[in-house]
Order: sequence, then structure tokens, then C-alpha cells
Amino acid sequence: MLDVDAIVDADLKGLSPEAIAALAERMLSHIREQRQHLQQRDERIAQQASEIEQKASAIEQQAGELERKDTELRFKTAKLEKVNFELARLKAWKFGAKTEAMSAEQRRLFEETMAEDEASLQALLEQLQGKSAQDRAATDQRRRPKRQALPGHLRRVEHRHEPEDTTCPTPDCGRQMVRVGEDVSEKLDIVPAEFFVHRHVHGKWACKCCQLLVQEAVAAQIIDGGVPASGLVAHTLISRFVDHLPYYRQEAINARSGVHTPRSTLAQWSGRAGAALEPLYDVHKRFVLASAVLHADETPVAMLDPGAGKTKKAYVWAYARGAFDPTPGVVYDFCLGRGAHYPIKFLGPPREGEQGWRGTLVRDEYGAYESVVDANKHPGRIASGCLAHARRKFDELIKHNASVVAPQALRRIAEIYRAERELVAMSAADRLAARKEVTKPLWKGLRAWLEAERAKVPDGSATAKALDYSLKHWTALTRNLRPLVDARWIAVRSGDDRREKLVTITKAGTAKLAESRPAWERAQSIRRSSAPAPRTTFSGSTPL
Repeated sequence: MLDVDAIVDADLKGLSPEAIAALAERMLSHIREQRQHLQQRDERIAQQASEIEQKASAIEQQAGELERKDTELRFKTAKLEKVNFELARLKAWKFGAKTEAMSAEQRRLFEETMAEDEASLQALLEQLQGKSAQDRAATDQRRRPKRQALPGHLRRVEHRHEPEDTTCPTPDCGRQMVRVGEDVSEKLDIVPAEFFVHRHVHGKWACKCCQLLVQEAVAAQIIDGGVPASGLVAHTLISRFVDHLPYYRQEAINARSGVHTPRSTLAQWSGRAGAALEPLYDVHKRFVLASAVLHADETPVAMLDPGAGKTKKAYVWAYARGAFDPTPGVVYDFCLGRGAHYPIKFLGPPREGEQGWRGTLVRDEYGAYESVVDANKHPGRIASGCLAHARRKFDELIKHNASVVAPQALRRIAEIYRAERELVAMSAADRLAARKEVTKPLWKGLRAWLEAERAKVPDGSATAKALDYSLKHWTALTRNLRPLVDARWIAVRSGDDRREKLVTITKAGTAKLAESRPAWERAQSIRRSSAPAPRTTFSGSTPL
């Protein structure tokens, strides 16, 4: 039988047809086996490729899932940080005064008591040691710091102390001594509140001939026909609203002097005095609103609610003249809420037909102020931001150790404050020019830093909230870097239609027509040509 595996090239020439057929059959069989092996290999490669593709898809899914979980973890971490920060702040607000840790006021009480006890024990010790007054004075002089001089405006009562005999006490001398100097020491004293009575005697003068009686008219009093004079009424008001002494305590204090003043009577005096002070309040309000720049803010206060037997929240709105006004002034408005209609009413026209306040309002970003400075409803009002409120966001983060970004933010803001402090004595025009050179680069650097840090901070965190506050209200915060405008209504004539137009006048003297409406709609407020022009001096929002 032909050994196919042993055939060499030289043997192929002498093969018989049967050997050739066997060789071909064997070759065909080998080819079929090779094809089968190749097919199986291709199948294995395809299977491996499919498995690799599946594994790659699984790895990609796992990477996406890991990225999603990482994003979710960062978001939850930021939310947890924010919640912890808010919780710590709420706990400080709610439980700060009730915790076992003493507040500054409580510690001060114990420190004062300790100082009293120490002084008392020291005095007893000196008495037991038999120290004289001169020795104690010398010791105190060495131990105590130099005492400040007593106020010069206080009334001085001099007590002269001279020797009874001014002859020399030396034996065999007896000559008259000469005054060569003096030692002066001052002691602070007080005269307790003293009640006294004003007796007004109005003489009666009559003419017997004409049957005519003449008598001096009674001077006007805060409480006509009442017992208290103006000094006692003022003392009652100051004790109640400045020293915070309730009426029942004032009643007991007055009783020590033998004067009976029931608390209901004291309350009536205060009410009558408040009514008498309203004209002064109106004058002061007009003085504050005469400023072209106003700072506004509101703070909650507790108000008694007798019907409910508890207190409810009310608000005191404060309006202050601009930081660069030569004469400062603050006026307060007590309101039952913090809605926009309260400042709108306060800043609006006092009477129909008169002009309301116009100028730059420096305020925080509380939503109610948007209606107050709405240009469509209140033309001539410009909104300006408050850097102190933006700074407060970072300050709260530092107090609760919630951010590493906050300290640098405070340092950058402090640089702006230091630069602004150097501009206080300048005029408005010089201050604006100096800001462009000095503070504008600081503001520009602050914004670039805020934007860079915001890109690194995850959304929803307390740090992101503080950064977003400044970036979102950047235009209002940097209002002091631009020349502010004074909006005035002036009467102009266009053909036969006499209209009033709102003109915005900048510091540079340029004017831009902003809006117009028929003059008859505001006929009562047309400015007479002889009337003085309103102030156009504005200042920025940084110094508060």
C-alpha cells in the first residue's frame, strides 16, 4: 500500500493512476480537515471577539455607573454639608442662649461679681495688715494702669484743703511758710434723680374802672392740664425705650422718693409724648429722604399679642442716609410685616400730587426690594447691592468651619474695604476717578477668583451658595464703580403736545431720554423753572 506520508517530490513521476487517486483523496481529506479546523478557529475567534465586546460593554457600563455614583456621592456630600451648615446655624439661633455654655453677657456678670469680691477681700486684708491710706495709695499707684481723666464737661465742685496754721512747726523757727504748689485729685460723684415741683403763679390784674381782668396766658405743655412737666415726660420715655425699664419698675423707683406714679399713668404719658413727637419725626424723615443715596434694611422684633397670650413677629425697617453724606441720619419705621408695600409706602409720595423719593437704594437681595426699585412703577430709583451682605455669607461659613474658600474671600473683600476707607474724604467726582484706578482692579480680581472657585465647587453646597450670591448680583454690588444717574421729570413741548419726559442725567452732564408721558397726568408735579435742581451727588455701596 502506498505510504502517502513518505512520498517525496521524485516519487510523483512514477505513480500509478491508483496511487494518484489515493493521493488526491488523501489531500482532499486533509483539505477538508484544514477547512474544518479553520472554521472552528474562526468560530472561536468570533466567540472571543463577542466575549471581548461584551466585557468592554460591561466595563463601559460599570464606568458609567461609577461616574454616576461618584457624581451622586459628590452631590449628596455637598447637600449633607449644606444641611449640616444650616442645622448648625439654626441650632445656634434657637438654642444658643439656652445651652450650658455661658454667653458673653453671662460671663460678664460673673466677672463683675468676681471683681467685687476680689476688691472686698483686698480691702479687708489691708485693714487686717494695718496698712495706712498712704501705703494703699502708693501700692495702687504702682499696680494699677494710668487712669483716664474724668470728662471735662462735668461740673466741678472744688474743696480747698489748707493747713490751719501756716507757720513753720520747727522749734526755734516759727516763720511764715510760703505756698509753693498743690496736689489735685478728682473723685466722681452723682446726684440721684430728684423730684421737684414747678409752681407757676399767674398774677391777676384788674382795672377797677373798666372792670377788665388781665392775666398771662398759660404756656403750652406736652400734656395740658396734667401733672408731669416736660423733663419728667422725657425721663420716663428714656427710661422705658432707651434703658428698657418697664413701667412697673419705674413705678417702684419713683415710689422710693415718695412719688406715686402708677404704671398706667406712665404709659399714658408715653403715649401722649409720642403723639407730640410726630411732627419732629416727620421733619427727621424728610431730612433722611432728602439724601440721594439711602441704605435700607429690616430686622424682626417680637410684638406682644395679648389676645393670643404670646408674641408674634413684627419688623422694624431702617433707612439711613448715604455713607458719604456730611450729616448722617437714620429713621425707623415699625411695620407688621416685611412685604414690599411697607417700603413702597414709606418712600412714596407723602401726599397725592407730590413726588416720592428718588435716588440710589443700597439694599440686600431680599425679593421685596425688586418692587421698590422697579423703574416702571417708580422711575428715578436705582438699585445698588450691599457688599456687607455678600461678605456675611462667607463669614458664616468660617464660623461653622464649612469651607476653605471663605477665608480668602474675606481677605479679598477686606482689601476693597481698606481701599475705600482712603477715599472717604474725597469729593464724589474724585472718589469715582480713584475707584477706577484703585478699587476696580480689586473688584476685577475678586470676580475672576469667584468664577474660578465656583468651577471647583459642587452644586448645592453652602460654599457654592455663597459664591453664587456674589456672582448673581455682581452688577448691583459694583454699582459704585459706574457714574450713577439722577432721574428727573422735566416738562418739554413737542409740537402742540406738552409732555413730561424722564431724563437720566449722569455726572458727566450727558442726558438720555428714557420715557415720556402726557404732562396732564402729572400736572401737580411739574417742576417750576425757578425751583432749585435736586441733588445729583451719589455715592457707592461699599462703605456701610
